[in-house]
Amino acid sequence: MPELPDVLAYLTALKRTVGDQPLEGAQLRSAFLVRSPTPPLESAVRRRVVEFRRLGKRIVWCMEDDLFLVFHLMIAGRFHLKKPGQRPTRKIDLLALHFGDVTVMVTEAGSKKRASLHLVEQEAELAAHDPGGLEVLEANLATFAQVLREHNHTLKGAPTDPRLFSGIGNAYSDEILHAAGLSPVKWTSRLSDEEVARLYESTQDTLRSWCERLQTEAGTAFPEKVTAFRPDMAVHGRFGKPCPVCQTAVQEIAYASNETNYCPRCQTGGKVLADRQLSRLLRDDWPKTIEELESRMPTAGDV
Repeated sequence: MPELPDVLAYLTALKRTVGDQPLEGAQLRSAFLVRSPTPPLESAVRRRVVEFRRLGKRIVWCMEDDLFLVFHLMIAGRFHLKKPGQRPTRKIDLLALHFGDVTVMVTEAGSKKRASLHLVEQEAELAAHDPGGLEVLEANLATFAQVLREHNHTLKGAPTDPRLFSGIGNAYSDEILHAAGLSPVKWTSRLSDEEVARLYESTQDTLRSWCERLQTEAGTAFPEKVTAFRPDMAVHGRFGKPCPVCQTAVQEIAYASNETNYCPRCQTGGKVLADRQLSRLLRDDWPKTIEELESRMPTAGDV
């Protein structure tokens, strides 16, 4: 799912590409994308795009005369630039937005169609699409700590709750917690002041670093390869690979369609956290420490 750094990269590229231009046409291939009954999508045609905004992980196209297109790309939705007039003919194509010299194609890979578009009239109605989470890059430590401690959550759950913090998802929460050296299953009520400050700094540093990195990576091009899995991440999506800090194999906790990646040496004091599915299957054979885990890994002579 595109998170804060990815969404900001999209905003920069969209503004540069189609900002201040009139929408000349819209071709909808998948009707399920549009989730609002009114106004119709056709009402956006011939209106100029005056601004792009972010609401959490949502991308808002602000059109003339108080009409707003609120896109939530979810896990597999993406924007792509295509040649002028290209029609949405592929299975993954959801919507083609035509401008004078380019088409913006909205796509979604996979069979679970979760991406959505809401058309909203009037500025005041946008509030219904804002989850209300804290904008962490604009917050000071005191405000961050207040939101973090207002309810008791795990450290994986708190940053990814859009009602608490804006724009953070599965990928960057893993990176933030690794940078802070904190366990994803530790409860926020048990954090010391020093740990809260460490988490605040790692949140600021991680998000700012990735925002700058993605902007630099894209340059003047459109970000065509937005992904949650990047080879230069520390732990996210790197199960079994060495932690860049201590070289211990990165571990994961799988749940539903998500996973949490962490370093057991840097973050959990050497403990291997129980994966619900595998630990139930292996029972007493589930390794509980790094030493047990490493003792069961094949050596070079065993391969």
